[in-house]
Amino acid sequence: MQNYRELTVWQKSMDLVADVYKTTKKLPKEERFALTDQICRAAVSIPSNIVEGYGRLSSKEYLHFLSIARGSKYELETQLLLCVRIGYLQENEIEKLLISCDEIGKMLNAIIKKLQTVPNP
Repeated sequence: MQNYRELTVWQKSMDLVADVYKTTKKLPKEERFALTDQICRAAVSIPSNIVEGYGRLSSKEYLHFLSIARGSKYELETQLLLCVRIGYLQENEIEKLLISCDEIGKMLNAIIKKLQTVPNP
């Protein structure tokens, strides 16, 4: 693969970021610099770390950044669920986002597993 833009997990995580930004517009204005900002940062961190790891020179470094992306995915899920718990969003408003997070998580896990079985030169 010559270009990170060909990575399906990167493409899907970019779509997730766009959907997250649309969804966070529904949050109260007073959350703009708190929960909204945190949610958007976690979402942006997923494709950003995938591509940063892709650009590194070793499988070990790539694994490190994929692990960070996976952690950001869990962070995003938690923050979205918190929005439901405190009444800012309804479950049906985050359902598509959680499904995307799950799909991206499975892809990240597959890449991580594959890279862990490849010997590092």
